[in-house]
Amino acid sequence: MNQKFRYQCVTCEKEIVTDEIIYLCPDCERKNKPGEPLRGVLKVIYDYDMISDDISGDSLFSVIKDDSYLDLLPIEQSDTIPGLRIGHTPMYEVDTFEGKPLSAALYIKNDARNPTLSLKDRASVIVSAFAQQKGIDTIVTASTGNAGSSMAGICAAQGQKAIVIVPENAPFEKLTQIAMYGATLIPVKGTYDDAFDLSVELTKKTGIYNRNTAYNPFTIEGKKIAAFEIYDDLLGEIPDNIFIPVGDGVIISAIYKGFEELMKLHLTKSMPTIVAVQAEGSPNLVDNLDREVFKSVKSKTIADSISVDVPRNFHMTAKYMKSYHGKAIKVSDDEIIQASLQLGRNTGIFAEPSAAAALAGFLKMHRMNKIEEKSVNLVMITGSGMKDMAAIKNYLSLPKPIPNDLDKLLRYLDL
Repeated sequence: MNQKFRYQCVTCEKEIVTDEIIYLCPDCERKNKPGEPLRGVLKVIYDYDMISDDISGDSLFSVIKDDSYLDLLPIEQSDTIPGLRIGHTPMYEVDTFEGKPLSAALYIKNDARNPTLSLKDRASVIVSAFAQQKGIDTIVTASTGNAGSSMAGICAAQGQKAIVIVPENAPFEKLTQIAMYGATLIPVKGTYDDAFDLSVELTKKTGIYNRNTAYNPFTIEGKKIAAFEIYDDLLGEIPDNIFIPVGDGVIISAIYKGFEELMKLHLTKSMPTIVAVQAEGSPNLVDNLDREVFKSVKSKTIADSISVDVPRNFHMTAKYMKSYHGKAIKVSDDEIIQASLQLGRNTGIFAEPSAAAALAGFLKMHRMNKIEEKSVNLVMITGSGMKDMAAIKNYLSLPKPIPNDLDKLLRYLDL
């Protein structure tokens, strides 16, 4: 079997080589229980020594960039990737904030610029490409909205069918996107966690290919490319701190994995400090990092995309954070909304609450004097504010119309 990658179980560390579709380690999956994070999550690994032999210095991206980082992805041909322009999202440096110069460098990586306006496109495109490679035409996913609209949009571009199962309270804007892309949209009574479980049951019953984060190991493979881009954008340097909004724990694990692979390729020597930012109303990942027995609380936060009762990728995230000395911080809904407003007014970037949580984490640590002067900090913006307009409407006061009269306009403007 000529397999360019293999799987390693996060739980038992057994390696699996197969060209069959696989989601979790078969041995560890049997130990999974309702209401607990997934055991048996699989990590995709490559022959890093062989890849490293083909490159020198920081030339990795001149070697594989034109093929969408193909050497470090679980797909064989770039022509299975949909034609939408995904990734290579802009990074902006912010020198001043709220009219004051910052004592540390701040960069904003704006993944809201992906085709369906969220970072989730990075995962969906790899899942879709793998499905295309395997001759699979239907993909199911559970979602609070972003993963669903992403999978629906990518499938539309690829000529595939998408089934999206969402909790009944998913934002209207995200449901509209899913419907506009022609996917089969199925709201269910319950939470994201209920939708997740139902979609897995459907897959086990019918064999329909499943995109769910953590459950499908390729979602991390797509999202890790953001780490490669950060390295590239900063000309081979790495930030001191990266702030990431956390729900299931897949994005943060993907960023860890991307930088870990750069280390395995001898392109970098250290891991940035990665800060997991969770909403105070949904702290189920960071609150369990030091517990022996997992405990979940019912999530209630304005940040719907990171509102998760059971973080499915908890075990991988916890391993990464402990191995590389990651940090964690919780932010209130008010801090999240204020960060979203400040981001828009200071940078022109409109982020949904779940994405703005990352900036809220940076600002909170800055207020607490926990950001070193001259340090380099990066905030991941993972989704557009256009995704969830209802969340912000109570915090804005829109003006009433004035008569169509120049004198009244001048008086209104105090001119």
